Amino acid sequence: MLQTERVLIASHGTPGARAAERAALELAAPGATIFHLVVVPDFWRGMMGDDWLNNASTRAAYGRHVEAQLAREIEEHRAALEQVVRAGGRRYELKVVIGQPDAALLDYAATLRPDIAVAAMYFRVFSSLRFTSNAMSLSRRAASAAASAAS
Repeated sequence: MLQTERVLIASHGTPGARAAERAALELAAPGATIFHLVVVPDFWRGMMGDDWLNNASTRAAYGRHVEAQLAREIEEHRAALEQVVRAGGRRYELKVVIGQPDAALLDYAATLRPDIAVAAMYFRVFSSLRFTSNAMSLSRRAASAAASAAS
């Protein structure tokens, strides 16, 4: 079985993402580093323009509530995944970004240059052709890089 040293997991705690985490951990060698990317999609910012948020103080309070909830959920997910990763004798690093999930994954993978990147895709949520196209582009780039490394 493939055993890698640098594994990028793009995960946000859903059942599909947890399956991707398990798959990534199976591919990680003992002592490997797991780089965990959490992308908070920037579409949540659009909720701030709802009509019922009709004054600045209400809008600010709601914004703080949403950010606090996101922070709690990310922290719970981080703690659970880090515990599993470290129990397996691996290192864990977390990066949280706000943006487009596809672009964030591509950018971080380009910077990090992991041996493998594992992500769950929810086309129900991220159904844009651009996301699909970028995911396919990442797959093609990874295959090309692997072919170049093998030769």
